[in-house]
Amino acid sequence: MYSPKKFDLKYPQPTDGLRQTDREEDKVHREAQAEGKELSEKEKEIIREAKARYRLGARRLEKVIEQVYGIHIPHNRIHKYLLEEGLAKEEPRKKRRRKPYIRYERECSISAGHIDWFDKDGIKFCAILDDASRKILAAGEFKNANTENSIALVDKLVEDYWGIMPLEELISDNGSEFGAHRKNGKKEWDSRFKRHIGSLGIKLITSRIKHPLDEW
Repeated sequence: MYSPKKFDLKYPQPTDGLRQTDREEDKVHREAQAEGKELSEKEKEIIREAKARYRLGARRLEKVIEQVYGIHIPHNRIHKYLLEEGLAKEEPRKKRRRKPYIRYERECSISAGHIDWFDKDGIKFCAILDDASRKILAAGEFKNANTENSIALVDKLVEDYWGIMPLEELISDNGSEFGAHRKNGKKEWDSRFKRHIGSLGIKLITSRIKHPLDEW
């Protein structure tokens, strides 16, 4: 059986002097943030460096900066500063008022995951994404997208993470790889994939038809 590849998505650590701040600097930062003051010069420098190094948008930079530099800067303040510096563009469509959308997301890491298949240049790719942290827990390239390989990836997840925290729920689309295409009028269905993860204590949840599973 093909053994899925493992992916390490850890961000590289900075190589210059902008490393973890000490407790006193963190305290000053939190107080300034609470009072709604402008970004400090150090915060601006960190944002500029992180933007140049990782080339990410404000939302992802918020997480990277907290992980790599040890301080939290809200993404809206990051985006505002990037706009002022000409390092980001305002998207008019995001200014329009939209219907509130509550995404299916857990607060605790590895309590729920998303599984999905992709096809690129004839190669089938499957991944399981942690619902809370957005980290890829298991992924691999396969010749075929089928139930057997879906089960193999789940087993890889169990091997790597069950000692840390067993997955409680797994969210999938209605693909035949999971047997969810067999739903009847009462939305009742059965498949080898569903039975297998059920034996591991994992509840399978399927998304509604024509509703994207998630943003990968």
